[in-house]
Amino acid sequence: MLFEFNSLDNKTAKTMNPQVLAFVGDAVYSLYIRHWIVLTDNSKVKDLHSHVTNFVKASGQSNFIEKLLPLFNEDEMSVFKRGRNYKTISTAKNASVIDYKRATGLEAVFGYLYLSGQRDRLNEILSMSIGEKDEG
Repeated sequence: MLFEFNSLDNKTAKTMNPQVLAFVGDAVYSLYIRHWIVLTDNSKVKDLHSHVTNFVKASGQSNFIEKLLPLFNEDEMSVFKRGRNYKTISTAKNASVIDYKRATGLEAVFGYLYLSGQRDRLNEILSMSIGEKDEG
């Protein structure tokens, strides 16, 4: 049986707690990257994990956001800023505070797009992340 996930309306998704959006967005991004790597890299699991980490670590996401910011629409920019600016106690082990906050903002956008059912837009942005990493 295939799981069916219902989408939220845009307003509800956009106004959710940014940490919740980032929580979902982190999972969406990780799964997307893992899926892509498994299809393109026939390596050992240890090597796959290392490859995934290069994409999903906060510093990589923070660098990628520079390319995305000009492409964000008003809603995406609003969600990004709310995620980036949300006051949190925790930080990533191997990331600067700035990189961590920017990555959280990006993950919030991924979560927002996923939960609001904007799968085409989400795929467009996620595809750019792979292209960006391949170029760099």
